[in-house]
Amino acid sequence: MKNLIFAATFLLWAPVIQAQQTSAGKVFRAGAATSNITPKIGTSNNGGMQDITIKSVHDETHARGLVLDDGQTRLAIVVSDLCMIPREVIDEAKKRAGEVTKIPAANMMMSATHTHSGGTACSVFQSDPDKDYVKFLSERIADAVIRANHNLAPARIGWGVGSEATQVFNRRWKMKPGKPIMNPFGKEDQVKMNPGIENPDLLEPSGLVDPEIPVISVQSASGNPIALLANYSLHYVGGVGPGEISADYYGMFANRMQQMVGVEGQDPPFVPIMSNGTSGNINNINWGGKIPDPVKPYEKMRSVANIIGAEVFKVYQNIKYQDWVSLTSVQKEIFLGVRKPDAGEVTRAKDIIAKANKPVMTSMEEIYARETMAIKDYPDQVPLVLQAFRIGDLAITAIPCEVFVEIGLDIKKRSPFKPTFSISLANGYNGYLPTPEHHKLGGYETWRAKSSYLEVDASTKITKSLFELLDQLKGANP
Repeated sequence: MKNLIFAATFLLWAPVIQAQQTSAGKVFRAGAATSNITPKIGTSNNGGMQDITIKSVHDETHARGLVLDDGQTRLAIVVSDLCMIPREVIDEAKKRAGEVTKIPAANMMMSATHTHSGGTACSVFQSDPDKDYVKFLSERIADAVIRANHNLAPARIGWGVGSEATQVFNRRWKMKPGKPIMNPFGKEDQVKMNPGIENPDLLEPSGLVDPEIPVISVQSASGNPIALLANYSLHYVGGVGPGEISADYYGMFANRMQQMVGVEGQDPPFVPIMSNGTSGNINNINWGGKIPDPVKPYEKMRSVANIIGAEVFKVYQNIKYQDWVSLTSVQKEIFLGVRKPDAGEVTRAKDIIAKANKPVMTSMEEIYARETMAIKDYPDQVPLVLQAFRIGDLAITAIPCEVFVEIGLDIKKRSPFKPTFSISLANGYNGYLPTPEHHKLGGYETWRAKSSYLEVDASTKITKSLFELLDQLKGANP
């Protein structure tokens, strides 16, 4: 009789038990960690067109990592306090991280913040990386994934979108007719980057801005914050001491968020991350405004971090969390043409260099003549990795360029996922990405160099490929 009662009771509760097991089988996990990537004093900082020797460290630079796991798929996102990172370093970091964590390389998104006061990771203008630092970087960026993966724990996730329009300004301006805007190649441009505040020849900005700040927040099952990933289309802020290393406003934002969330000393630590959106033609200076009062080093970036942090905290406080979302990653490699100099341009560059005070180029003509000689030896085509992540109903696209804001706005508008945002300088470095329309206007971001060499139609081809990836994600959305 007792056995019959037990059997009947088990049959009565079996559907409930089965439902609990099915629900329990979908456990969402997350982990986050940081890895110190501060370069040695005496090595290179590539924040300008001439190399800078590092004399001191104002604040440490880091790779900040986040790993998400839906039970079937794991995604890793790492944002490093560097101006840019070459694909070779990222590929090596992904290989090492994958060997330890078993996360596929295609499921890792690694980008640079674009601080101009970090260590040199790749050759740009007259800066070249220290080979020991490059090896160190690939190891330490991988460590951010490995450590975040080690910290995986049951979690929940949510997101929201804020807006802060006071800190983004288009830096490419059309000027009043009558005064030619000459470029280093002896030709005339139609726009000028950073044209000077209160310049009487200012006409109007040549493009838009994107004030949005998407925010992804991850917390433990008990409600303790694990990580926060934000995205803002601001190039960088700058204003550092001479020869000093700094993570710029990205690092100060992370510190400010820890203070506001109130988890300093938590174990494992809460990891706030600010990624660079589509900011290729955006900076923090209101060129159409009044000349501001002078500020001390680091004062401006601290102000920006506080303002952006306040908006992110408002979004953070209103996020609704989900206990589980599905994750998917897709990527593809495409090949794009290189804008190589013709024979006449090479001859002109040789003549300019021959007259220069070697070995350091000082004038813009000399600097870009040196760049011309470098680009002439580039291959006719170069490979780029394009990538897209789906996190529930949210999507992130990744582009290995300094992407113009119009491109990011177009992706947001036409994406099948809401919200969608783009992370620039991700999975490699292939220079600026202007639109074909901006190429016609000219200006610094279009000048052929190691910092800008892709074909004129590169943005059109990249966007087309990204929408194909987003459509794949939509088709895979359960």
